[in-house]
Amino acid sequence: MYSFKNDYSEGAHPNILKALMETNLEQQEGYGEDKYSKLAKEAIKAKIKSKGEIHFVSGGTQANLIVISSALKPYQSVISAETGHINIHETGAVEATGHKINTIKSENGKLTVDKIKEIVEFHVDEHMVKPKMVYISNTTEVGTVYKKRELEEIYAYCQNNGLYLFLDGARLGSALLSKENDLTLEDLGKLTDVFYIGGTKNGALIGEAIVINNQELMEDFRFYIKQRGALLAKGRLLGIQFLELFKDDLYFRLAEHANLMAEKLKEGIEKRGFRFLTPPVSNQIFPILPNNLIERLERKFAFYTWCKIDDDFSAIRLVTSWATTEEGVKAFLEEIS
Repeated sequence: MYSFKNDYSEGAHPNILKALMETNLEQQEGYGEDKYSKLAKEAIKAKIKSKGEIHFVSGGTQANLIVISSALKPYQSVISAETGHINIHETGAVEATGHKINTIKSENGKLTVDKIKEIVEFHVDEHMVKPKMVYISNTTEVGTVYKKRELEEIYAYCQNNGLYLFLDGARLGSALLSKENDLTLEDLGKLTDVFYIGGTKNGALIGEAIVINNQELMEDFRFYIKQRGALLAKGRLLGIQFLELFKDDLYFRLAEHANLMAEKLKEGIEKRGFRFLTPPVSNQIFPILPNNLIERLERKFAFYTWCKIDDDFSAIRLVTSWATTEEGVKAFLEEIS
């Protein structure tokens, strides 16, 4: 059975495994103070052209709850699309830290200034939580991407209204390599207060790189990482991986491959006359297929059935990765011929 269930079914890119093996017996400082973590941070800063702080943690949920809980006071909340990862797929991790998530219905998984404004203006006094942060993800949970103009508008509103803007970059590689994208890493350094670069879903064994651009959010951040159990003693394991990912643009080449495989799936599905739940522009695509075809596909391929469209059709989610093969894509398309 071939899996299109997610982009972390495989292990890690061979370059990363090779680097981990070659450095295995070296003695290094712990807790991210090793030379590889320091070099990785400098490599990322060079790409962003930023003097911001960078911290490595093991996973996306961990990154989200640490960033949000460290930035907010006990009575403050975070604004998110209803489909946002922090709202749907993190078992209430953020709310378990004591912070409410104010959710918004959104089109194609994206927030707009008008939607954010509704939440802010509704919360008028001390009898309600006080929105302080806006959470978005790129790509979104439904595979769409933010354009530079959209991010500029949201960030300007946040700055003018005392809100932090946090961008979840679990699939940032796919977003930046999308044919629809006009953002760069350098832009994210200027148009967010904090964001992270996802490694887990783009060729690393584990790891996300949190990039803090706003000076207010930097103070004592390592204390929050430690308190949340995320300060790895063997922090070198994360540093080595990100150093490899940002060597010779490997990070971007892996995301480009994932997007290319998704593009091939999209083109083949379109040729067979099927439509999509959301515009297929990244490594997550959501074709709408007959239920009887879905049942047949499930015998040979792993994927999620995302939502019911009507009695006869449902949308499924197909996710491609840095390691997805053309043979796997071809086999899927042949099955729906």
